[in-house]
Amino acid sequence: MKKEVSIFDRPEKLAGYDIEQYVAFCGNLSWYDFVTAMPSLVFVVTGWKSNGKENACLHSWSSFMGSGLENFICILGKVNKDGHMYQSLKETKVCVLNFPSNDIYDRCVKTISNNQFEIDEITASGLTAEKAAKVNAPQIKECFLNIECEYLWEQELFEGSKEVAIAVRAVNICMDSEYYDQTKLGRYGKNGYLYYIDQPTNPETGEITPVGPGTMEAGNPIEWITE
Repeated sequence: MKKEVSIFDRPEKLAGYDIEQYVAFCGNLSWYDFVTAMPSLVFVVTGWKSNGKENACLHSWSSFMGSGLENFICILGKVNKDGHMYQSLKETKVCVLNFPSNDIYDRCVKTISNNQFEIDEITASGLTAEKAAKVNAPQIKECFLNIECEYLWEQELFEGSKEVAIAVRAVNICMDSEYYDQTKLGRYGKNGYLYYIDQPTNPETGEITPVGPGTMEAGNPIEWITE
């Protein structure tokens, strides 16, 4: 049986905490983030801060799409206008999107706390910074996929929002050969792409089921019927 879930009619507590405080602590989320628990790719956005230090922002809430052979676009779906990542993109107009496998995810999480302006955020988190090939930005050596991008445009999520969506376009891709060969490590499965999952929540009780980052197993192909 389906149940309508209102944005306004919600439990007072979430995981035992006041719901407004909890969603703010988790990154200014919506109640519907927890209700839907939709997964999205995990990656680290890297660039240079204005003082020449490395910037690294663990990121999700984004989508990727191609538009013709030459245009591969990422919409960074939620970028805080007060953060180093936004400032770096506005100043340099370039970045690198770095995709970690599960074995280095713990170090990528450390970029959240190693985010002071005077810190080299990649190095301080136990990762290795190396120069990107086509854009003036650092990238993370340990990540199996690095997408070098140029800034295109930005748009507020809604009028007065403190967060924006930013479009960047890929200009170069570097991928570990063990990963682009799906018969070896591959891009899918336990060694491949990581997905952030907002904590699945019971909308009636506010009870949360804790989960970590997820991986995706490839399914069996189904023939497209076009006639």
